[in-house]
Amino acid sequence: MRVGYVVLYVNDAERCRRFWVEQVGMMERKRTEIAGFTVVQVGFVDQAFSFELVPREMMKDNPDGLDLATPSICFHVDDLEATRAALVARGVNATEVGAHHGFRTFAFSDPEGRWFAVTR
Repeated sequence: MRVGYVVLYVNDAERCRRFWVEQVGMMERKRTEIAGFTVVQVGFVDQAFSFELVPREMMKDNPDGLDLATPSICFHVDDLEATRAALVARGVNATEVGAHHGFRTFAFSDPEGRWFAVTR
């Protein structure tokens, strides 16, 4: 597993994008339109790590009860099913692999109920 990006749930995604790009010096890496919302990934030119800026309004009915005040970490793996199986075998609470906003993914939680996404 490797950290892919950290999700920041934001009130104003465009304002936050401008902050990270224009004031901090990151670049916009990816922009995705999902159900009428714009999700943007930003990061430094010389690093693979990114922040994904997700509008809070888009997540208001999230099924996992995410604490939107806390950032979410998304891990990238080569094999979703094998990674999930290994985590479950070690006693980790994990969802089934499925589609989430067009991406194959699953999530797992830590002992304090924080959820982490895993994607390819």
